[in-house]
Amino acid sequence: MKHPARVYFLLVVGAALLPGASGEMYTSLLNVKQAISVERKLIDYLRTYIDRELEWLEDIRRFYAKVSELHTELYKGPAATMGNPLVAFTLIKRLQSEWLNVVYSNEAQENAQALRSSYEEEEADLPKLEDLQGAARGLMRLQDVYALQVSSLVRGRFQRVTNGEPVDVCMPAVSIPLSGDDCFLVGKVAYDLEDYYHSVQWMEESVRLFKGARGEWSPENEGTLEDALDHLAFSHFKTGNVSYALSLSQELLHHDPMNGRVLQNVEKYEKLLVAAGPPRGDRLRRPTSSYLKTRDTYERLCQTQGSQPMHFENPKLYCDYFTNDNPALRLLPVRREVLSLQPYVVLFHDFITDTEAEDIKRTAQPGLRRSVVADGEKQATADYRISKSAWLKDSAHSIVEKLDRRISMLTGLNVMHPFAEYLQVVNYGIGGHYEPHFDHATSSSSPVYKLKTGNRVATFMIYLSSVEAGGSTAFIYANFSVPVVEKAAIFWWNLHRNGQGDMDTLHAGCPVLIGDKWVANKWIHEHGQEFQHRCSLNPEE
Repeated sequence: MKHPARVYFLLVVGAALLPGASGEMYTSLLNVKQAISVERKLIDYLRTYIDRELEWLEDIRRFYAKVSELHTELYKGPAATMGNPLVAFTLIKRLQSEWLNVVYSNEAQENAQALRSSYEEEEADLPKLEDLQGAARGLMRLQDVYALQVSSLVRGRFQRVTNGEPVDVCMPAVSIPLSGDDCFLVGKVAYDLEDYYHSVQWMEESVRLFKGARGEWSPENEGTLEDALDHLAFSHFKTGNVSYALSLSQELLHHDPMNGRVLQNVEKYEKLLVAAGPPRGDRLRRPTSSYLKTRDTYERLCQTQGSQPMHFENPKLYCDYFTNDNPALRLLPVRREVLSLQPYVVLFHDFITDTEAEDIKRTAQPGLRRSVVADGEKQATADYRISKSAWLKDSAHSIVEKLDRRISMLTGLNVMHPFAEYLQVVNYGIGGHYEPHFDHATSSSSPVYKLKTGNRVATFMIYLSSVEAGGSTAFIYANFSVPVVEKAAIFWWNLHRNGQGDMDTLHAGCPVLIGDKWVANKWIHEHGQEFQHRCSLNPEE
């Protein structure tokens, strides 16, 4: 019973690898939410299939009862029974015709085909293989950045070890445990990437859960206990733990004693252990990052989730009611919180209303596409930025123009296109993040200069939603992070007054741990600000 289901799964996965099949559902939580409605349809299709199969099984049960009764009552009678031509005829007819119709009935095949046809109607809206892989990488990203225990994640808890004890990082409103097959697929993604640090941890949980289920196989599963043991053994071998790789391979042989490949591995591991001598301690270490030089600081700032007590004890930082000397703000000033002086970063509380935020999100939804980053003179997608974004012109909705005027009043800057870019609305995906980066261009070939209005002098970012945990904006070199504050907006200068980039603005969007993060970005350029934000020849400004 196992193999047909697995073959069908591979056919579905194979379809995901066809040209043009682009998996981006995992990059936006909006798309993940929309997938719920697709699964509801699949549930209805499955219910129809079950009902039809039950009708078919009821017919089979009736036939079984009829034949069983004949063998219990009629055929156990006197031998003269078969002398009755009607009895003989019905027996011959049943064996030649009725059993044939039952055994080779098209009913079950037609029911299965109807289910497959219904599934195929929805296939375009289903996650692709890239989505599954991206979601798995998102879980591993959350595991790393927030130092979460895999054993806790498997139980639906978000915990890290502090002073030897597991401590809750956050308590989700909804919790769901993972199965052995869930863990196998996460571990398999790491394994295929040759990331044995993660594959060991997830495959160990997979083995434990498969054993807890007593090796019972479910038709929806892709992995088995044997698969998990096989991948775990090789992962331990690749991390240098040969003795444990040998032990797991020997355990696997109990389940599959004729597996030639595993027999060869056992022989290889035994020779390596003889040559290497006694096994050394645990070698499972997280690989160092060659591209993210500020990883430790970045993760520490993310883990604080915006709480930086020492930073905010600076007496020069303050809160006030801000008007920017603008008559329109005299009667209704904005609550301003100065977060940092170098770089200059402020938070404007209650910048946007709930209704305005919902209007912006709703207007942006049809245009959401995978977020890109500068790649030389072009733009490209990248794993270090997981989100979807859309650009809204003033004409998209009246609220866009209204927000532009409000931003201009608070900053005193010209935010009309092309002196500022259109409003970019961003929705983050599973473990959605944007690793440390500058908003301003650091290369003369950057796409930022396509507007021909200079570099990005300032950033104005609006929080359109709240999150339960994670998603902070971390300023790496300045050593502080800002939590997501719903309806607030954060503003900072990217350039010094002399036009040079402010290296202290290196910042990151920490992975969203729990929640649905939406932001809107307004990037303001140098040109057009000559009388609003005067430049300076002083290299210190």
